[in-house]
Amino acid sequence: MSTMSAMNFLRRSDLEKDQFDNLEKHTQWGIEVLEKYIKFVKERAEIESNYAKQLRNLSKKYQTKKNSKEEEESKYTSCKAFQTTLNEMNDYAGQHEVISENMASLITVELTRFVQELKQERKQHFHEGRKAQQHIETCWKQLEASKRRFERDCKEGERAQQYFEKMDADINVTKADVEKARQQAQIRHQMSDDSKGDYSSVLQKFNHEQHEHYFTHIPSIFQKLQDMEEKRIGRMGESLKTYADIDRQVVPIIGKCLDGITKSAESISEKHDSQMVVESFKSGFEPPGDIDFEDFTQSMKRTVSDTSLTKTDSKSDPKVSSKSRNKLWPFIKKNKPPPPPPSSPSAVPNGPHSPKQQKEPLSHRFNDFMTSKPKMHCFRSLKRGLSLKLGSTPEDFSNLPPEQRRKKLQQKVDELNKDIQKEIDQRDALTKMRDVYTKNPQMGDAASVGQKLVEIGNNIEKLRVEVHKFEGWLAEVEGRLPARNDSSRRQSGLYDTQNIQTVNNCAQDRESPDGSYTEDHSQEPEVKVTPTEFDDDFDDEESLPTIGTCKAIYPFDGENEGTISVAEGEILNVIEEDKGDGWTRIRRNEEEEGYVPTSYIEVYLDKNAKGAMTYI
Repeated sequence: MSTMSAMNFLRRSDLEKDQFDNLEKHTQWGIEVLEKYIKFVKERAEIESNYAKQLRNLSKKYQTKKNSKEEEESKYTSCKAFQTTLNEMNDYAGQHEVISENMASLITVELTRFVQELKQERKQHFHEGRKAQQHIETCWKQLEASKRRFERDCKEGERAQQYFEKMDADINVTKADVEKARQQAQIRHQMSDDSKGDYSSVLQKFNHEQHEHYFTHIPSIFQKLQDMEEKRIGRMGESLKTYADIDRQVVPIIGKCLDGITKSAESISEKHDSQMVVESFKSGFEPPGDIDFEDFTQSMKRTVSDTSLTKTDSKSDPKVSSKSRNKLWPFIKKNKPPPPPPSSPSAVPNGPHSPKQQKEPLSHRFNDFMTSKPKMHCFRSLKRGLSLKLGSTPEDFSNLPPEQRRKKLQQKVDELNKDIQKEIDQRDALTKMRDVYTKNPQMGDAASVGQKLVEIGNNIEKLRVEVHKFEGWLAEVEGRLPARNDSSRRQSGLYDTQNIQTVNNCAQDRESPDGSYTEDHSQEPEVKVTPTEFDDDFDDEESLPTIGTCKAIYPFDGENEGTISVAEGEILNVIEEDKGDGWTRIRRNEEEEGYVPTSYIEVYLDKNAKGAMTYI
């Protein structure tokens, strides 16, 4: 019976160890699956990051370069749509960066931390299981030892009893030997009784420990391992849901990016782009006139015959004789000096009162035009030819056709006016600074500001001279161009221009070596330009309108000239905003106004007020 109990216990113990081994392998496999998923998400995040980086580089590669030809081409709707597509792709790449960042922070980092906690928890549970197994095995060993000791004591007591009975029955044995045998038997009986009690106690303790082991400790450990595994499975499910939600969150924004691309594609206007091409390359030249018929039969000497050819030849073509030769500007033969300017309308070549000049064949004109180098009959043509040979553009853009030249000159005038305005704003700020330094020498040196003001004044004068020069050329070109109904034509009241007939040699030389348009300034009327006058006086300004209010946050004495004293918490009107010099102009009433430090007040500007500006 005892042998069967031992075998059952050993079998249960081995089975328990096998169960723990199976659970250990399974939980380890679950952790490996979770780590594999983490690795997958990490690689996906890297792919998204690299994809976003490549998209940004691609978008940046095809962005319009500043100060390049592409910047001029970006005015077309198709190019604008393409630039919009590039910008949307940049935002599209940003959403992939969001995916990468969210996957890294919400899944990879969180799951990595969770796996570490899971490993620690698993290790602890299996440690408790092994400890419980070792404890029950120790109790079993104690029971076996107590049982063997009890068995041994019982056998020894039985042998002592038998020896005593044998000695007592033997008549040859002395009474002392019998008494000694009896005492020995009693001692053995006492030892067996003690072993029996010890065995009973150990057995009772083992049964209790075994019950606790199989009904409390092991089920609790298995339950903890089950909870741990279920938590791992649930956490992986949540991560998969988060994985899908991360992609789903950026879908609306990606959709907006794609909608922006679609909208930009729909904004492309073929008519608008083609019209811009027409406006960009329109030369302003008038179409050439008709080419006269050249009769080559006049130089032929024919013998008189009876055929009808003689009669036919003797007749002149009324259509040819009635035509007057129109000037064709691309085919002017430039290596022949042009005819002198006519002194009266009747002396105009090919006019009704002058004989028709002899014409050369059209093929000769083509050959001469393509092969010969025309002479430059005026200094302006010579200057332009030299500049073109040197690879530079003439300052007055005279190498361009009239319409293109007008646009370039207008653009140059606008740029110069912007530069003048910048210099004036800088001069105004420095003037105020100089006044402040003059009244408060401890704040700075007014002399250094004065030198800068002189330099700025010289720059303004130079820019005004440049504006005057370019506006003169612009007025010249606008005076020579035909009237246009285009709304983009420059309207200027500064110039009084009129169309001029070109009658001298240089005016007839309309073509430069590269096919550009030329004119003679010697025969052009003097253009009078009235430059814009700038008022530098700050004391004679008209009453400025109110552009907002302000509240004084600190008291200011206003002892210097041009300043005004304010009390803390006082509300005043703002009539001139801070232009970068640290002072704001305010008004208390119609007669009391002045400057206060901007840092001493809180300004509340009225955006709808006239004259409200922000200076940067």
